[in-house]
Amino acid sequence: MVWIKVLFVLGMAVTFYSYIGYGILLWLWLKLRNFFKRPSAIPKAIYTPPVTLIVAAYNEEDFIQQKIENTLSLQYPKEALKLIFITDGSTDATPHIVGRYPQLQLLHSDARKGKVAAMHRAMAFVKTPYVIFSDANTLLNKESVLNIVQHYQNPGVGGVAGEKKIMQSGGEAAAGAGEGLYWKYESALKKLDWQFYSVVGAAGELFSIRTALYEYPGDNILLDDFIISLRVCQKGYRVAYEADAFALETASSSIKEEQKRKIRISAGGFQSMYLLRDLLNIFKYPVLSFQYISHRVLRWTLCPLFLPIILLCNIILVASGSSFIYTLILLAQLLFYGLALAGWLLSLKNKKVSFLYAPYYFVFINVSLYFGLIRFLNGRQTVLWEKAARAKYTVPETAPEP
Repeated sequence: MVWIKVLFVLGMAVTFYSYIGYGILLWLWLKLRNFFKRPSAIPKAIYTPPVTLIVAAYNEEDFIQQKIENTLSLQYPKEALKLIFITDGSTDATPHIVGRYPQLQLLHSDARKGKVAAMHRAMAFVKTPYVIFSDANTLLNKESVLNIVQHYQNPGVGGVAGEKKIMQSGGEAAAGAGEGLYWKYESALKKLDWQFYSVVGAAGELFSIRTALYEYPGDNILLDDFIISLRVCQKGYRVAYEADAFALETASSSIKEEQKRKIRISAGGFQSMYLLRDLLNIFKYPVLSFQYISHRVLRWTLCPLFLPIILLCNIILVASGSSFIYTLILLAQLLFYGLALAGWLLSLKNKKVSFLYAPYYFVFINVSLYFGLIRFLNGRQTVLWEKAARAKYTVPETAPEP
């Protein structure tokens, strides 16, 4: 019975640390560090170097007009901002709509090879020292480019991660509401990561790198943004986090669509761990590896593995007459999973109850990791994937403040 207790405590400790303890540890360390040394601020001088914004768009005719208008409204010197829209493989009106705007450089090929290949092809046309990537189905705040490039006044910064925000349209299921809550949590962790050392993986909705540091991530890459940004870190640079540069995106239109997206991301997570296996060497990258393992690897591997083990061990301990504390923990677990189940059942009817978002989405992403692992091992997750449908919403002429 001792080994059951050890396994139970170990599982609880790892799961708590990955989701809560790591953030608390960083927060406490930063408070202590800042008590003795003030953090260095970004220089106040406005920096407006030449920069290229790349938008990869595949069959986005329903949204591309809004994306273009939003892009042209960005507050940055026009002569210093080059705009490239690449529409490779699109079979709808997306290339035609982009082609109406002489301010945009349109790159189009009938061949569809995936987003990674399209981005890599676009990089051959980048002549500026910095490049920013943005998804075609997101809207950026007007100051996003200006706020991103300020970080490059620090020579140690090799990339900048913007913030992803989920715009609630009111019609999406509980999975969509949970997605918004998850990204608020992720944004808070990224801010702590950056203040501690570096962001460990940027989101493709909005991120930037020094052009000279770009490295083709390889064929059939699922999480290109994650791989590209961490390879910048492997070169000895840091990836900054800029909360005042954000991309607005609606949530998935249904639980089925969100599940499709989450499983693909999960498969990409396992692929990334294999490709970035050097980052598991804490002797080679002491600080970065600590962050990468704490923030990403544990959450993708041991946490989903431990969750059913924790529950099973807890049941065995209660059945064997162990201390009453185990009974209380089991009741808490059963309540948590009961709330998650209720959230799932309500989401099937497109009904949302706010206090069910967290337990439902927590279980949802961990179950998706199992499916993602199967996809990765079977090699069934293609880079040419069917994108998840997003909830519809009407936007004003410029990106609204969330």
